[in-house]
Amino acid sequence: MQQSAPTAENAGFHVPHHVAIIMDGNGRWAAQRGLPRHEGHRRGVEALRRTVRAAGEMGIGVLTIFSFSAENWSRPATEVRELMALLRRFIRHDLAELHRNNVRVRVIGEREGLEADICRLLEEAEQLTRDNSGLVLVVAFNYGARQEIARAARQLAADVAAGRLEISAITAERFSVYLDAHDIPDPDLIIRTSGEQRLSNFLLWQAAYSELVFVPVHWPDFDRHALQGAIADFQRRERRFGGLVTRTGS
Repeated sequence: MQQSAPTAENAGFHVPHHVAIIMDGNGRWAAQRGLPRHEGHRRGVEALRRTVRAAGEMGIGVLTIFSFSAENWSRPATEVRELMALLRRFIRHDLAELHRNNVRVRVIGEREGLEADICRLLEEAEQLTRDNSGLVLVVAFNYGARQEIARAARQLAADVAAGRLEISAITAERFSVYLDAHDIPDPDLIIRTSGEQRLSNFLLWQAAYSELVFVPVHWPDFDRHALQGAIADFQRRERRFGGLVTRTGS
């Protein structure tokens, strides 16, 4: 996953700092081709590699991917095992290359209850790359936004009960400090593939002012061109953050 400075191709192509992606459609991609679902997931990993490479080359600062939701455990056990095997292979095979290319890996989501080797791999990915200064790759694994907010609320309540925080000091900004990746700016753009138009319990707090782009492409077919198209859509939006856009010459 060669990371490089933005190329002449992207000169003048202003990109959002933080892009988050709901990688949807692996199963439908496979079904349309008469292939088993695990082949769709395998091809989805290839799409992830392409997207990480493109994000780095385009100058995106943070890329967050929804890799495995807290609700995905309800899928058939065989599919869950296949997804865990893909995660293991991705970290073992791609981590060294990510590190060489100055990518910093962060993981958000609940780790309690995960298999020990999965926890070790996630920790290894974060520790190995913690000092890298290039693209930040945030992996949302065993993640659910409602669960994240509930964890944050429990931690905040514990601080209040212990006298470390006054109730009057609770603000939206203070609450956000208790979220999984409080030091990472909220996503400017959230992309969902496969045509579905919902957030599915992804970054609900952080998405308050994100632009949402829904693309019809199934995730295994997502590539640099699709990413550029979503960003071009983003660039046509007027981001007001609840205010008004000031126009000159009017």
